[in-house]
Amino acid sequence: MLALFDIESWLDKGGLVLLAAIVFAESGLLIGFFLPGDSLLFIAGFLSSSAGGNVLPALPIVALVTFVAAVAGDQVGYLFGRKVGPSLFDRPQSRLFNPKNIEKAHAFFEKHGSKTIVMARFVPVVRTFAPIVAGVGKMNYRTFVIYNIVGGVLWGIGITTLGYFLGEVSWIESNIEIALILIVVISVLPMAIEIWRHRRSTHN
Repeated sequence: MLALFDIESWLDKGGLVLLAAIVFAESGLLIGFFLPGDSLLFIAGFLSSSAGGNVLPALPIVALVTFVAAVAGDQVGYLFGRKVGPSLFDRPQSRLFNPKNIEKAHAFFEKHGSKTIVMARFVPVVRTFAPIVAGVGKMNYRTFVIYNIVGGVLWGIGITTLGYFLGEVSWIESNIEIALILIVVISVLPMAIEIWRHRRSTHN
């Protein structure tokens, strides 16, 4: 995965523009679910530090760009879901769209309610489709915006800041790829647990 997503090289060449584009796409576009969100933010924070060579601008700028892109992406996802409506669940499967991803996000939303907009930020795949499902379900717009902003702060600014400060730790600086693998594992852990619980309940 790290060979496929050479995040450090991406950000070195594309800078803040590419960072914003990826965060925006993963937060609200149907095609963004496969993008490396959590590890991207961590690396972005790291690259804004002296340990990361100050490849990106200062942390406050990087964090702000990430926050704005994340919130804007979710807004687009919500409005798209609101416009398209339930017909989205009936769309045929294609290379870039799998109805099961919508169903996963819908189940997550049904279980956790409005706070899903915040929690989903930390769950790959669900992160992309949660705002769309919120739009389909016509979630109160003001409520959505509030949770969207809170999620943007905790995820966008939080993980970026984490990457900045942890990147200063000598072990992590020397083993950044291992740190990325751990972040990927941690990010998919909630979904893995949910799948395990679901399979366990169906067998009982």
